[in-house]
Amino acid sequence: MPLHIVRNDITHMSCDAIVNAANPQLRPGGGVCGAIFAASDAPALGKACKALGGCPTGSAVLTDSFGMNCRYIIHAVGPVWQGGTQGEAELLRSAYRSALRLMEEKECRSGAFPLLSAGIYGYPMEEALDIAVETMREHLEHSDMELYLVIYSEMSVLIGKQRFSDIQSFIDDNYVHSHARPRARQREHVLMEAEAAPCCSAPMDARREPGRAGSGLLSLLEKQEESFSQMVLRLIRERGLDEVAVYKAANLDRKLFSRLRSHRDYQPSKATALALAVGLRLSVPETSKLLERAGYALSNSSKQDIIVRYFIQREVYDIMTINEALFDFDQHLLGA
Repeated sequence: MPLHIVRNDITHMSCDAIVNAANPQLRPGGGVCGAIFAASDAPALGKACKALGGCPTGSAVLTDSFGMNCRYIIHAVGPVWQGGTQGEAELLRSAYRSALRLMEEKECRSGAFPLLSAGIYGYPMEEALDIAVETMREHLEHSDMELYLVIYSEMSVLIGKQRFSDIQSFIDDNYVHSHARPRARQREHVLMEAEAAPCCSAPMDARREPGRAGSGLLSLLEKQEESFSQMVLRLIRERGLDEVAVYKAANLDRKLFSRLRSHRDYQPSKATALALAVGLRLSVPETSKLLERAGYALSNSSKQDIIVRYFIQREVYDIMTINEALFDFDQHLLGA
């Protein structure tokens, strides 16, 4: 299953398990912890946490949800940032892994995490994000769980990185604002209406003799090029790739790829088509050809397209690196 990065209030997520950014005493606190206590039956949750007797840093424990829209609350304790010299990175990874193990033990199919330690614990946000994504992706290599990384703040998480400053410059150099004048839009609308009504402009004999018109249509259909799904499967075969590795690299789930494999005329969303171009490690021209098979195009009027092209041109095919950039520029993420 894919990993999603979403901007939301974690207490609004509907998952089997929601992860609390807990303190070692498992007491109500501020930030995510305070929000989770406030959204649940706080006295009952507090009593359950007290009975557990605390939780060491780098570990996680589980309670019932006490009225929240999930089956379980998993309380994961990340480290306080002390400059990065006190094993904080490994403790943070351990907190995520402990929470994920509890999800597996309880046979959870979905789970939502906050960005652990990145609030009052002071962990640098960029590094906290890298560890969160890396650890969850590592888990998804052998799991079909659906995971969400929930970021509440509207403030930019990533824009301070040099590569994202480069992306902004790339967008500025390539972005085309498509604002047609009203008269131009009206003319375009008239043309679209005319093209949408061929039955009214077709010759009378063609309308009266459907067999003759139908034979011409059949001739055109016989010349149809390979479909999107056929092209994807052909590229996998020709490049000696593993299907599972491709759809995981594209941040897609097994069910979606199964539909693609089973249906010649499968119609993907543009985000799915772009994700598969990344999973297949296509060049920009190859990506354009794949998109054409699905009825799309790479466009300089789309920030999403420009950002994806930026990474493909630099042969950066890590889907989460691309999605982090798309997230930061408020664009739709790639994958399912």
